[in-house]
Amino acid sequence: MDIHEYQAKELLATHGIRMPRGGLAYSPEQAAYRATEIGGEAWVVKAQIHSGARGKAGGIILCKSDNEVASAAERLLGQKLVTHQTGPGGKLINRLYIEETVPIERELYLGFVLDRKEERIMIVASSSGGMEIEQIAEQEPDSLVRASVDPGLGMQQFQAREIAFGLGLDGALIGKAVDTILGCYRVFRDFDASMLEINPLVVSKGEVIALDCKMSFDENALFRRPEISELRDKSQEDPRETFASDRGLSYVGLDGEIGCIINGAGLAMATLDMIKLEGGEPANFLDIGGGASPERVAKSFRAVLQDKNVKVILVNIFAGINRCDWVAEGVVKAIEEVGVNMPLIVRLSGTKVDEGKAILREKAPSVITADTLKDAAVAAVAALKSAQRSAA
Repeated sequence: MDIHEYQAKELLATHGIRMPRGGLAYSPEQAAYRATEIGGEAWVVKAQIHSGARGKAGGIILCKSDNEVASAAERLLGQKLVTHQTGPGGKLINRLYIEETVPIERELYLGFVLDRKEERIMIVASSSGGMEIEQIAEQEPDSLVRASVDPGLGMQQFQAREIAFGLGLDGALIGKAVDTILGCYRVFRDFDASMLEINPLVVSKGEVIALDCKMSFDENALFRRPEISELRDKSQEDPRETFASDRGLSYVGLDGEIGCIINGAGLAMATLDMIKLEGGEPANFLDIGGGASPERVAKSFRAVLQDKNVKVILVNIFAGINRCDWVAEGVVKAIEEVGVNMPLIVRLSGTKVDEGKAILREKAPSVITADTLKDAAVAAVAALKSAQRSAA
């Protein structure tokens, strides 16, 4: 789960990280008031969306009067900002962060990420801030400083000092950078974050200041972090994924036209690959899990049908914990209650498979059945091509 910049900064502030003064605004009038409230001679109006590269897309505007702040807010609010991370659809701007400007002497990069392979928090820092980490790694690899945290010991002060020295800092800045690095680590650890990035981290008037910040969190840990769950902004999420997650389904939206309902992440990935091999494009990844009741299967159909691009639905179930007759009942329930007005291919295998196939033959004769994954993918792609020819 991602959060906005201003929310990430509020979390960092609880652990003593320094940052420019700022305030949230939902209207041009409120934005101008925030600027006068903050004081100073110049302000930055920042679009609050879940994406990086906002500046390049026109989502960060420097203003030198409260009238300019109001005008910038007028231009941004209610618009969709398109960056290379949002895709062509962009993301809606419904709130702004008004922040004082600070003189910048140096720009640094500081990032924390959870390395699941190593089962450790990894820290990456660079003396070349202001660029994306991929650019830094490609253009200035020698500037990168790396460290990992032993989960049993936590981050040690000597590690933070090594990073600070690696960034080329000296004098009083070393101690302030150490405090910043350790504070970021504690925020990362205490709130079950999966990514924390400060870019740029700047040196200004003898201080180390977080100028911009992004944070993501492990959704599997949100049950014990209600204060983080409250920061969720559904307007920034794919509505298909929001609909599914609110119903306890594991769903990732894609760009194709073949909707997929599958149990097990491995089988789901294999099914998506097979669809691609046969010349089709999957519309989603959806794992209904091991204990799929008829009601859960029907919910999965509703989630898939949220995507208006879907022209064909493929159900692929290998029943171990699950039961094919439950899945078949769910398919029938979906046809009757949800309304599946498109080709539907079902492949069942495993526990109670004969009973499941019998239910489909009796109650849903229009369903196309398949015995293997390849047969199911071939049938789905053929059905899609037929639907496309009919539409043409």
